[in-house]
Amino acid sequence: MHTAVKKVRHPYIAVNKRIRGGEPVVSDTGIRVLDIAVRYEVMGMSPEDIIVALPHLNLSQVHDALSYYYEHKNEIDKKWKEAIKKTEALKKTHPSILEKKVGRIKDIY
Repeated sequence: MHTAVKKVRHPYIAVNKRIRGGEPVVSDTGIRVLDIAVRYEVMGMSPEDIIVALPHLNLSQVHDALSYYYEHKNEIDKKWKEAIKKTEALKKTHPSILEKKVGRIKDIY
């Protein structure tokens, strides 16, 4: 027997091509779902820690963002990894001015 998966409604999440390039965000904030997921998954912050760091959010918004993230995890992670690769490529072709200056100072000493 095959059971149908019910689509979860996310009342606090918006996707609009004109906001953050169509990335999912917490409605009326511009905070990306990815921003919350990174704080939770990578930085080890609890939902309570996240609302301290982002005080204009409430706990319901954070939990809804995390729920949305896990529902769309593969897609969001793929886009994040692509963005990291693009950033790394840009760093190789366009090193920062600070890194150049630090390199010159190291060459002097």
